Amino acid sequence: MRYLKCLSGVAVVAVALTGCGGAGEPMAASPPPTQQMTPAPVAAEPITLVAAAKKVTYAFPVKAKNVSFHKTHAGYPATDLFAACGKPFVATTSGVVLEVSRVDKYRKGMKDGPYNGGKFVSIKGDDGVRYYGSHLSSVSKGIKKGVRVKAGQQLGKVGKTGNASNVCHVHYGISPPCKKAGDWKVRRGVVWPAKYLTSWRKGGHKSPAAAVKAYQKKKGCKA
Repeated sequence: MRYLKCLSGVAVVAVALTGCGGAGEPMAASPPPTQQMTPAPVAAEPITLVAAAKKVTYAFPVKAKNVSFHKTHAGYPATDLFAACGKPFVATTSGVVLEVSRVDKYRKGMKDGPYNGGKFVSIKGDDGVRYYGSHLSSVSKGIKKGVRVKAGQQLGKVGKTGNASNVCHVHYGISPPCKKAGDWKVRRGVVWPAKYLTSWRKGGHKSPAAAVKAYQKKKGCKA
């Protein structure tokens, strides 16, 4: 009885397909030397291009060495950033200006209302969050509704306009855009800012977007 040995290498692809053949099993015939094996065409797999999510960066909203703030605020979730008058108030993140007040319309004795903040700026960040700073001494030239700004871009200067009790600071509020203008009770702040401010001051990028989205889902545009 003759025994066939399994051969290795590319030349025996056709033989290997028969499983080396057991004793007494016929071997498949090899193709003629002049015949070339043409591999079956392989269908190309579709390539899906996924756009990378846009990274949102954050900046601490007042550029000064000694800025203090509290974890709490009287009456509603917000905070006051205490710094010397004239220090730069900057955009928390990149976005578009929603509202600007260049005139201090507050008068002593007024009831709580939209004039409490004096001069102010609010922006809608690229993260979908509204950031509001008030009691400014001035609003920067060129800052107006619809203008696009970058994180860290100066919007105005720390001041004591409006109902600021004659103390230099920026009232700082985080909220959903809602009506985008005029909804002052929401605009002044509905999410506690302290933990985000702490992150940004250290160079971190903790985002309030999820907290703001949860608030809006639960309460809409009511404060």
